[in-house]
Amino acid sequence: MQLPFPIAEDPGPDVIEAARRLFAGETEFLKGVVAMQGLPPDDRIEVCFAGRSNVGKSSLINALTGRKGLARASNTPGRTQEINFFTLADDHYLVDLPGYGFANAPVAVVEKWQRLLKQYLSGRASLRRAFVLVDMRHGIKPVDEEIMTLLDRSAVTFQVVMTKTDKIKDKDRDRTLAQVREKLSKHPAAYPEIVLTSSEKGDGIPLLRSIIATLI
Repeated sequence: MQLPFPIAEDPGPDVIEAARRLFAGETEFLKGVVAMQGLPPDDRIEVCFAGRSNVGKSSLINALTGRKGLARASNTPGRTQEINFFTLADDHYLVDLPGYGFANAPVAVVEKWQRLLKQYLSGRASLRRAFVLVDMRHGIKPVDEEIMTLLDRSAVTFQVVMTKTDKIKDKDRDRTLAQVREKLSKHPAAYPEIVLTSSEKGDGIPLLRSIIATLI
């Protein structure tokens, strides 16, 4: 019997190569957005990345694009409250959402950021998928479920990407995956496959590129 939310599999060499070529193209930081009126035109295929502070989001974006300094991790978790847009080739945006949890900022600033996030997720016609990053060592936490519930309500399909998979033993990995599958079963917007990655080792990076490249 197949487990619910199986691990995503290699799509084959042709798809992997096409995705490699896409991500080998020019990738640049476009702008950081603090209000809806600052969003670029929604005329490209768009995917966004969400995750708790310290989940490895910047490292993953850098690994995908092959550019170590493209997305910069803040030294202070939760410090960055901008939605950062990166251009990928001529027809994609990669969107880095602010890390949530442990926000070292005044309550009013955090509330403003949360409103912007909700508006973005519910009103971005070009957004094809959200990737919710979850640390393999910790599994899904309540703050992750909050963003997943927001994605449910916004009718935005999201796919869980497990990060730092090289930093956990197999027996602990299985336990974490069981917890993640149980949590995801409650979210109607959850895409029914999980991606396993390690930015440090490069594991799962070609697969995630392929998933993004085939979202048309």
